[in-house]
Amino acid sequence: MTSTNAHLDPARKHDFVFFFDVRDGNPNGDPDAGGAPRTDPETGQGLVSDVAIKRKIRNTVPLFKHGEPGFDIYVEAGVSLNSQHERAYAALDLKGDKNSKDQSTANQPRARDWMCRTFFDVRVFGAVMSTGDKPAGRVQGPVQFTFSRSLHRVLSQEHGITRVTQTRTADIEQGESTEMGTKHTVPYGLYQGFGHFSAPLAQRTGVTAADLEAFWRAMTMMFEHDRAASRGEMALRGLYVFTHDDAFGRAPAHTLFDRVQARLTDQPQGTDERSRVVRSFDEYKITVEQEGLPEGITLTPLVTG
Repeated sequence: MTSTNAHLDPARKHDFVFFFDVRDGNPNGDPDAGGAPRTDPETGQGLVSDVAIKRKIRNTVPLFKHGEPGFDIYVEAGVSLNSQHERAYAALDLKGDKNSKDQSTANQPRARDWMCRTFFDVRVFGAVMSTGDKPAGRVQGPVQFTFSRSLHRVLSQEHGITRVTQTRTADIEQGESTEMGTKHTVPYGLYQGFGHFSAPLAQRTGVTAADLEAFWRAMTMMFEHDRAASRGEMALRGLYVFTHDDAFGRAPAHTLFDRVQARLTDQPQGTDERSRVVRSFDEYKITVEQEGLPEGITLTPLVTG
């Protein structure tokens, strides 16, 4: 595995940082706040959950891996998780009985291995598969994300919208002609997120170079095929992968991440940067300190801002 494709080696530790932005959209609605954009109430910075990023990757991988063995998706819309476990039991001709401890103990490792071989997101992200009559155990995934956070305060806005028809026939019969609704957006925000890949965990789940290639490709495409009016304009602005030359790492991840910075290009002298109103990616510049990398560390910029 050469340095040019070191980021595809599942036997190495990888730490990565990425940037994405949104304009006039809602990057991640909070169900506890009526679908409003997630924010830090203390700083006003926008937040996007790790679950939201994983969902986009899960949705993207089947676009270019559809029908290819080993790239099914476990957490899939409209499909129950227990029915996915049943596929493993059927393929392996196992009998499920949650009341039989001996049978469950014997079956789960085989079912778990089948799930890892079959489902891309089980191998990469892990899964808790201990539900139902046919449990398949638990898998700790090698890829983990943090919450992404906007570099500056975002302004959460609520917009009233109308529709020229009614949901219920009774409302039309009463003479009502429109129906009201709301849409939440932020005018602009540049978000930064971090991720980690554990080689020892990848060995347990069976991650391959093809899996990593699919993962990185899905990350670069995840906003391009997830368009919706409610999400506005979203774009990946940077993806930088630090690869260690062994499975356990040569330097702490945070010291590597500090080398990648997104800063405002024109900050007036004596003003508080946190109060700056930012409305475009052109107001930022991403800089990467590549000189003096720790021994055994390779940096691969997959997307540059």
